[in-house]
Amino acid sequence: MGKEFGSTGQRKVERVRSFRRFVRDRRGATALEFALLALPFALLVFAILESCISFAGQEVMANITDDVARQLRTGQLRPADVAGTKLTTLICGKLEIIVSTDCPQQLLVDLRQYTTFADAATASFQIQNGDVVLMQGANSQPFANTPGPAESKNMLRVFYKWPVMTDLMAKSMANLSGGRTLHFASVTWQNEPFDN
Repeated sequence: MGKEFGSTGQRKVERVRSFRRFVRDRRGATALEFALLALPFALLVFAILESCISFAGQEVMANITDDVARQLRTGQLRPADVAGTKLTTLICGKLEIIVSTDCPQQLLVDLRQYTTFADAATASFQIQNGDVVLMQGANSQPFANTPGPAESKNMLRVFYKWPVMTDLMAKSMANLSGGRTLHFASVTWQNEPFDN
């Protein structure tokens, strides 16, 4: 019985020695460290790139929205210039530097006149079942393109369904159906006194 106990103790000592040899052995340490760190590093790099490109797209869209609103406010663009799909085409033409060719299908535009700024302040939106739903107070409303005349109060809201390209990021970033995330820009203003 003592002999068995001694052999078990001997095995423990041998295991400790093997472990110490393994820890001291530096051959292949770089390859092992690279294998352990390469995947998390690559995921981090892709997450940073995805976020940066998405942020750049959001900023470009916000600048374009401001530019179009300024042209509407000063009377450079009239209701006839933005009627129907002309406003979407105008915005997509300026967005083409950073978005894909399916811009008209992914862009939602709402331009409308309000009687007061307080009315405009109650306008909002929700994401329901992966789609954008416009709200006025507690009521939903359809998208519209009804700019007002001189000295009227207006709001332009632009929504773009931005594609999330990295599959891993799509699960955490996407808030719309089809693995897309919502980019949104809004401008509220009062038109200048131009000739109608």
